[in-house]
Parts: sequence; structure tokens; C-alpha cells
Amino acid sequence: MGFSTDAIHAGQIPDPTTGAVITPLYLTSTYVQEELGKNKGYEYGRTHNLTREALEKNIAALENGKYGIAFASGLAATHALISLLKAGDHVIVSNNVYGGTYRLFEQNMTAYGLQFSWVDTSDLNNIENAVKPNTKMIFVETPTNPMLVLTDLSGVSSIAKKHNFITVCDNTFMSPYFQNPIDWGIDIVLHSTTKYINGHSDAIGGILITSNEKYYQRLRYIQNAAGGIPSPFDCWLVLRATKTLAVRMKQHEENARAFADFLLKSGKAEKVFYPGLKHHPQHELAKQQMRGFGGMVSADFGSIEKAKKVLNNVKIFVLAESLGGVESLICHPVSMTHASVPKADREKFGLTESLVRFSVGIEDIEDLIEDIKKALG
Repeated sequence: MGFSTDAIHAGQIPDPTTGAVITPLYLTSTYVQEELGKNKGYEYGRTHNLTREALEKNIAALENGKYGIAFASGLAATHALISLLKAGDHVIVSNNVYGGTYRLFEQNMTAYGLQFSWVDTSDLNNIENAVKPNTKMIFVETPTNPMLVLTDLSGVSSIAKKHNFITVCDNTFMSPYFQNPIDWGIDIVLHSTTKYINGHSDAIGGILITSNEKYYQRLRYIQNAAGGIPSPFDCWLVLRATKTLAVRMKQHEENARAFADFLLKSGKAEKVFYPGLKHHPQHELAKQQMRGFGGMVSADFGSIEKAKKVLNNVKIFVLAESLGGVESLICHPVSMTHASVPKADREKFGLTESLVRFSVGIEDIEDLIEDIKKALG
């Protein structure tokens, strides 16, 4: 089936009781058992929920994977993922990932004996050079947040297969519409479903997708044992949202392309970061492993004063955490999403105080451009 068809139908069948077209919201904590040792396949709400099950099947289909395992947030999913490892194991990580991922790994999981190497994974040689005898996983985010640096997924997969590593890709920025890491040999795909997959800024969630039976069984066990599950209502909201994912992502990208082009040609920003721009260092790779360039644009305005002028004077863009909603959001990564990353580490990959991240929404592009013009006076 095509993407839009799967987005609307995969994992969702008419309710067998009433024939309802929309998957029902199953608000139950437990299920009646017909007799001792006999049930209808559902026992307890943490372990089983039909709304959550429909969501997991739906997003797994969109990512060309076999299994989905949903969690209460993207970070809950990331924490479950790291539970595949044990004390003493080493992970190679893209050095410019979401700040919450950095905080979880470096400030929490190191206390449990895990080791992390932060490298520029856009150069595959850096990955090879970071390999240790105890390396067990390569974790990449592509494009990265917020510098929009790409990593060659096929290359990562080749390295991992040679060493028998687990490979993970955070695909939140692209969504399944523009990129499917499993197609390039990646073992597990991570999403904050809070972002583009939901797209309406009204639900928190995360999901892991894999086609590997062993990883799936372990992650399903962790989901139940640790209990970091999403509520049925949040699952229902996200499941509703995936139906329009294709049309939303098309508009996000159309607007982001025009917005990045405006920032570049107007000279209002000193540097513009967007994979769709021809001067982007990995533009050709973006065309190869992605079906589009997404809706995220970052720009360095050269000084914190100019950045503040943009951040504090926009009217349509909303100054807020998060991304991927239908409304346009603007963010100052250094003080918001990446505040937990040490300054010296941020500066290594170019994250300055004057950098602003734009989550370009689906409003009229003329209004978004005019908003920036007026904000800068």
C-alpha cells in the first residue's frame, strides 16, 4: 500500500462490536477473565490496550517495520532502548543530538556504568575510530537537532554489521513520510510522537520500531516491566493525527524550503542550515536517503542581540519548546532544548548563542516571511 493509504488504514479495522470506522478509545485498566486461566487475549491495561496496539501497528507500517512499541514520551522510549544494554557497555552517539538525549545519557545513564562517545557521525571514519572492545550500539540522529547535520545510514549499518552492533536512528525530524531508516539497514527507529507524527501540540508520546524479533521481545518486556506507557487517550490522539501526516508534511516542507530560501537570499541571517539548500554539506546525501527535506530550519543571526530581536518580536511564530506542530514555533536551543549540553561541547558543532531554530508550520508562507521581516524591523 502507499504511504497515505497505510497512514489512514494500517493497524485499524472497524470495531468488531459496533462497526465504528474510527478505532475506539479503550479506557480500561483491566479485562474480565472468562474463567481461571482463560481470557480474550487481554489481561491488564499496562500490558495490553487495543488503542495503543492500533497505534503501534500503524506507525510500524509507516516505518516499514514489523513491530512498534509505544511509550509515554520520546525520552521514555530512549530510556527503554538503553535498557537493552548493561553496565560496562559503550555507545557511539551523534555529538549533536536532542539535548534531552544528551542529558539522559551523560547525566543519568553513566551512573549505571554505561559509557558514551560523542562524535561527528557525518564522517563515518569518526565512528570507526570511536569503536572500543565494549562498544555495543551506534545511536544517530539524522538530521541532527538543531544543526541539521546528516549521517549516512547505509554506512552506519555497514559498520555495525561488521562489528555486530545495534544501530538506532532518531527519525523525529523527518517523520516516516520523508525517511525510513530500516530501509537502510538500521535496527531500531526512534520517534518522539509528540512532534510531527502527532503534529497538533496536544499529546506527548514516543515509539520504537524494529523488524528484529529479539529486540522487539526485549523492548516489549521492558515496556510492560517498567510501565512507561502512553495513555489510551494520547494514543487515540496520535492515531487520529497520522491520518493527515502525508498532507501535513508536504506543506511543512514546501513552507520550509521557501522560508530557508528567504533567509539565505535576504541576508537577514549570517548562516542558514537546511538540507534542501544546495550549499548544505550533505545535500546530495539528503536527496539519496530522504524523500524530502523536512520542515526544520536553523539560522545563525551573528549576535545574541539580533537573535533576541527575532525571538522576542515575532507574532505568528510562537516562542516555545518542541517542534513539528501545524503552528510555527521558534526556539533558542542554547537556553531551551540544549541548555544541559556544556558550552564547550555545543561550540564544537557550531551551536552558538545567536542560533535560532524554526519549526516551520503550515500557515501561509507569505505571513511567516513577513513576520520575520517585521521582527527584525
